[in-house]
Amino acid sequence: MTWSNQSKVTEFILRGLSGSSELQMFYFLFFSVVYVATVLGNLLIVLTIVLEPLLHSPMYFLLGNLSFIDMSLASFATPKMIADFLSEHKAISFEGCITQIFFLHLLGGAEIVLLISMSFDRYVAICKPLRYLAIMSWRMCVGLVILSWIVGIFHALSQLAFTVNLPFCGPNEVDSFFCDLPLVIKLACIDTYILGVFMISTSGMIALVCFILLVISYTVILVTVRQRSSGGSSKALSTCSAHFTVVTIFFGPCIFIYVWPFTNFPIDKVLSVFYTIFTPLLNPVIYTLGNKDVKHSMRKLSSHVFKSRKTDQIP
Repeated sequence: MTWSNQSKVTEFILRGLSGSSELQMFYFLFFSVVYVATVLGNLLIVLTIVLEPLLHSPMYFLLGNLSFIDMSLASFATPKMIADFLSEHKAISFEGCITQIFFLHLLGGAEIVLLISMSFDRYVAICKPLRYLAIMSWRMCVGLVILSWIVGIFHALSQLAFTVNLPFCGPNEVDSFFCDLPLVIKLACIDTYILGVFMISTSGMIALVCFILLVISYTVILVTVRQRSSGGSSKALSTCSAHFTVVTIFFGPCIFIYVWPFTNFPIDKVLSVFYTIFTPLLNPVIYTLGNKDVKHSMRKLSSHVFKSRKTDQIP
């Protein structure tokens, strides 16, 4: 049976964060500021890492790629959400909805692999310091980044393999500000229980297992750090604490949403906002506030920019 021939829905209606018209302008201004800050913050980290030779190391190479992914994660749905605050008809085409789902899982899958790569980098740096440069070579770093995108692509395609041909012939209202897979498949005209179980095994359980592995990894690292009392160990502890904070705020909402796809909790919208908008904003804040090298490089880069501007203004 060809499901695609039965599909009658050509667009979905996004209910957004709230139906209150009084809050629309406040949300528009608030999330516009948050989005601009997120993009500029992550872009600043990327440019600082690229332009500052002091940061040309494996850890900062992976951090720069994380900031790029976060900048993209904040951009796949947020501009549409901001525009919808000024529109009464909050609609998205079927193709646009599928595109949002694709990029959400592409970027989410890539970020999971990248966070695992960053924990591996810290494990090698702390537990095997004498072999660090040999293990974390540039070939290894580039390979890990490429692997993250490959995993993200395959993960996104696996989520859409059955979704794109589902018959949507009835309700078309998505109770969120973007198209999320658990909410969209519930609108199909067939029983999607098996698809929901598949989604649990490929999204929810993968996120849960990876989070547990990362917790174990950082526990081993922190135990190793506690056995040392040097300044270098204190710096390593600060770096690992920042990494673990990012891991927690990213995986927490994902696990809650995708492990229980058949139940729609009121807090789901808040969690969706958190891991698609606030987490990409918090990452640059966490890494810059807790990292002296990054802060020093940013000040150095900004001083060069201001000096060059003053030089250009002199007749």
